[in-house]
Parts: sequence; structure tokens; C-alpha cells
Amino acid sequence: MMARRNWLTFVLLGGVIVLVAVAAELVGDRLLLRITTNLCISMVLVIGLQIFMGNSGILSFAHVGFMGVGAYTSAVLTIPVQMKGMALPNLYPFLADVQMLPVVGMALGGLTAALVAALAVYPLMRLSDAAAVITSFALFVVLHTIMYHWSDVTNGPRTLFGIPGGTTLPLAAGVAIAAVLAALLFKESRVGRLLRASRDDEIAAASLGAHIPRLRWQAFIVSALLAGIGGALWGHFITSFSPKQLWLKETFVILAMLVIGGPRTVTGAVVGVLIVTASFESLRSLEGAINRADILSEPLVGMTELTLAVAMIAVLALRPGGICPSREVGYYLFRRRARGP
Repeated sequence: MMARRNWLTFVLLGGVIVLVAVAAELVGDRLLLRITTNLCISMVLVIGLQIFMGNSGILSFAHVGFMGVGAYTSAVLTIPVQMKGMALPNLYPFLADVQMLPVVGMALGGLTAALVAALAVYPLMRLSDAAAVITSFALFVVLHTIMYHWSDVTNGPRTLFGIPGGTTLPLAAGVAIAAVLAALLFKESRVGRLLRASRDDEIAAASLGAHIPRLRWQAFIVSALLAGIGGALWGHFITSFSPKQLWLKETFVILAMLVIGGPRTVTGAVVGVLIVTASFESLRSLEGAINRADILSEPLVGMTELTLAVAMIAVLALRPGGICPSREVGYYLFRRRARGP
């Protein structure tokens, strides 16, 4: 029964992603294609965060840091050799002559992020509540500082350019669908079930033999893997970036998407990305139209971020569990089908 519900959820969520991508391709508008591609990349990142945060109940600020690890790893491995001399003049010799296909670089970017997470975060998984949140932010600061100052590999605070554009809408949509499947499989795996048990009652789960730090560590590795792949997709989509674009603003947007949709469900992650992206782009267009019309004496700046913050506060106050708080969409449809007409 549970497998059927998850299969139905995957078909519905995957169908929504395919429908949005196909509609954008049929319309053919260049701006809409870019927005939809960015939506699918955001979906990979938010679903990756949901795997850890939704199952463990621990807020993680370090997610965008691992996004950066994936983005920079893939960029260094895929920038053409001729371009590396200009973009990264002090790059280490064993990397200077390496040039891989963007798809291979994306996969290795995700694996590198997962490896860094596996080596760095296990001691932090023993912490809970406020201590866990603070240490995750400290880890985020460490990763960002390395990206900001490791000039030989990242070009430091300057923009890294010359990255080949390998992220297309079909590729981003396919990875988003794979991320949905991975999140649902993890949720119903033994690790996922025990991790949710520790989220609801840590003492009871430990008394039943659950090794809570190891469970959290495994979930964090999977989360970092998707964050790294999402970061690599993002890097090959915009083709030039700096550490400033991988800081608090991006963290806030990803957290807002998950919180508004519902951190405990994969459905909530997908719904949150769709709602926030549609709202964000609509408000950005409205803000631009107001500024072009010279209605106000000074340019209107920050309306999108302010509205997103207010929406996040409203959801936390009125519906703390988000729009989809506890059940996947397949549960409701399966229950309705089981009851009959």
C-alpha cells in the first residue's frame, strides 16, 4: 500500500515537472525557458534540503555551501584548457590540462560535495536543536570563506568565467524528476523511517537501537549530493558566477521555498518551488514595470524579497507545517480511490 502511494506521488509530481517543461518549450519564449530551467534547478536544491531537514527535523544553513562546492568543482573540470589560463592563471598543474564534458563535471561536482559532507559533518550530527542550527551556519561560513579566498581554484572574490553552458531545460527537468524519485525512495527506506522516528522522539528512537548520528550523517550526504548536482547545473546555466551569489540571499530563497511548501513532504518541496518562483518572477516583473513607468520619485527596490519574507512569516504563523504539512499528494488520491465512488 505504501509503495503504491509513493509511486502515485512520483507520477503526479513528475508529471507536473514534465508539464511545466513541455509548456515552456511549446511557448518558446526565451525568458520563459530561462525561468523554467531555473525553476527545475531550484527544485533539485530544495528537494536535496528536504531529504535532510524534512526527515531529521534539523534546519541546515550549509546547503548552499555544498551547492557552491558542486558549482566550482564542475566549473574547474569543464572550463576549456585555453580559457583556464585567463580565468584561473594560478590553477594547479594537475587540473590545468583537464577538460571534461559538462554532464561528467556535474556528476563529479555532486560526488565531491557528498565526499566533503561525509568527511566534515559527522561530528556535527551528534548535536540537536539550536546547537545543530548554529554549527550548520558555522560550516556554511567556513565553506563560503574557502570559496572566497582560495583564488587558485575559485578565482577568489572575482567572477569565475569561461564555464561552458551545458544546462538545458530537458536536462534540468530530468534531474529534478530523478531528485523527486530519490527523495521518495529515501523517505521510505529504513534509514528514512528511523530518522523520522528520531525526529519525532529522539529518546524513544535511540532506545530502540537507532544510531541517530549515523542516520543524520547518511541523510546529510544524500542532501549534499543533490546540492552539489544542483549547484553544478546552476553554474553551467549562468556560465559565470562569484561567491557573492552563493551567500545569504540564495540561502533565504531556498529555505523559504521549503518552509512555505512544507519541509516534511516531497510534495511540499515541489509545491513551494512552484509557488515561490511564480510569485518571485511576477513581483520582479511588476517592480520593473513600476520603475520603467516612473510612478515613484525613486526606483522601487527590494519588493520581491520583502514580499517573500512576509509570506514566509505568514505561513509560519498560520500554517507552521507549510502548505503540504504531513502527507504526500499520493496519499489523498489513493485514499479516495480506496473508498470508491
